[in-house]
Amino acid sequence: MPWWLLGVSMVATTFAIDTPNVVANFVRKDGVSGNWAWWAFLLSGMVTVFVYAKLWRRSEVMTDVEYYELRYSGKEAAFLRGFRAVYLGLIFNVLVMGAVCLAAVKFGAIVLGVEPWVMLLVSGIVVMIYSSLGGLRGVILTDFVQFILAMVGSVWAAVHLMSHEKVGGLSNLLADPKVQAKMEILPNMSEPTQWVPLLLIPLAVTWWSSYFPGAEPGGGGYVAQRMFSAKNEKHSMGAALLFNIAHYALRPWPWIMIALASIMVFPTVESMQAAFPGADPDLIQDDVAYPAMLTLLPPGLLGLVVASLIAAFMSTMSTQVNLGALYLVNDVYRRYMNPEASEKQLVRFGRLSTIVMVILGSLVGLFLTDAGQAFDYLILLGSGTGAIYLLRWLWWRVNAVTEITAMVFSFVVATIFMLGTHEKFETPIQEMFMSFQLSHFEGDPRSLGWIIFIKITPVALTTLTWVITAFITKPTAPETLRAFYEKVRPGGPGWARVRKDLNLTDDDTNWDVPLGLLSALLACFAVYGALFTTGSLIYGRNQEALIIGGVTTMIVIFLVKSWRKIRTQD
Repeated sequence: MPWWLLGVSMVATTFAIDTPNVVANFVRKDGVSGNWAWWAFLLSGMVTVFVYAKLWRRSEVMTDVEYYELRYSGKEAAFLRGFRAVYLGLIFNVLVMGAVCLAAVKFGAIVLGVEPWVMLLVSGIVVMIYSSLGGLRGVILTDFVQFILAMVGSVWAAVHLMSHEKVGGLSNLLADPKVQAKMEILPNMSEPTQWVPLLLIPLAVTWWSSYFPGAEPGGGGYVAQRMFSAKNEKHSMGAALLFNIAHYALRPWPWIMIALASIMVFPTVESMQAAFPGADPDLIQDDVAYPAMLTLLPPGLLGLVVASLIAAFMSTMSTQVNLGALYLVNDVYRRYMNPEASEKQLVRFGRLSTIVMVILGSLVGLFLTDAGQAFDYLILLGSGTGAIYLLRWLWWRVNAVTEITAMVFSFVVATIFMLGTHEKFETPIQEMFMSFQLSHFEGDPRSLGWIIFIKITPVALTTLTWVITAFITKPTAPETLRAFYEKVRPGGPGWARVRKDLNLTDDDTNWDVPLGLLSALLACFAVYGALFTTGSLIYGRNQEALIIGGVTTMIVIFLVKSWRKIRTQD
């Protein structure tokens, strides 16, 4: 399929009904600068565009877990493929769908006034029908329509709400002291407890160390699935590039402006709870500010926005259930359970998997209460594993046992830290963490030392564990390394020993990963420049916008020149 259709499909999937809620949660708690928690993943996205997209397309696998038996050897590779398929298809995928369903539940309660089970039942049935009948092509085509509808709805809603009587116009909004305290794109650089966790750690650590849906280091999940579906390597790169531009530079500002306006209308969680007495108080948190603001829209526009957000919800759910079904069909059922299965049997099993995942995701959504809670756990769950997904293409020594160790260890560490630091879990582990905090950080959860400890320790422990494992375990079989290298041609010094041991004649003089990394860096500056320019224009800082826009334009010119030098195969 063409790059533009695949790129729009990727960004439509990340435009879930919970995404504006998460952004509102960040803005209300930490200000606009709180969004660096996910803006930092642009670095991972652009490295995928200019380094890994063509390698994924060249591998010719159907899923990113099928890659394991292309890259690794032995029973470990077979186990990793099956385990990872179940882990991503059922556990991780269902948790993502649960977070999306939670947002749908809150949206239904606040805007539509319907019971949670009604919201999920009706929308879930629709998703199951067209996802199971249309397959990936159906999902991609519906994503295109749903994304246009979702963008129109969010922009129109933001423009209208700025002029609402409770906001009083854009100038009045920006003059409000409570809003001014939250509107800066960069955190307070004179206060380490702000800029270290909000900016430094995401940009220095999180983007490469964590596995997060839509921003997997090196590409994975539905992003990799779309790249597999591209016409060729150029279309694969173009799709990923369009996704990252739209995801980080095009979409955020309507959500941000509505979140800022909500600070004037609903300054506290209690004020929102008072405004919606019929809703479950446990569901009314800062992330509900976005749907709460939508209730101020007039009936006609409200109908359009409701339709756009339900479309956003279904585009994400359809992709997740399609991807999960693909894992279970291609990497579990056909690989292990029924290798001789007919196409009819595979389709039947895929449809059954779709139904099961929609049900499980909906049940998880009914138990969650906070969008930030799900986001934090997803980030923590993959802490320390991300570097493997970058290095496995570039270093022959990474093997199947390395990935298994990292995955299991990160899950254990994430669970311990979540139970130990989340205030809602009253467990012996939490008591141990509180005692450690008291003795080493004077019991202050806002101290810089404690923040660094809970953010960096899981990454450091997992990374150290898998690096040691890579050196002490048996490497991948030489014949598998040869086959992988000759098929994918990753090149670079990380494969020098393999080329020598296997008598490969490739002199590796055309290795273009350094050029790809340079292009990725330029692309990040360009997208961040566009993000900052748009913000400056909205804030009325025209001179600042002119300067940033001019610098961004020059960066784009250099980016185009460097991109043209990257080699691709038709």
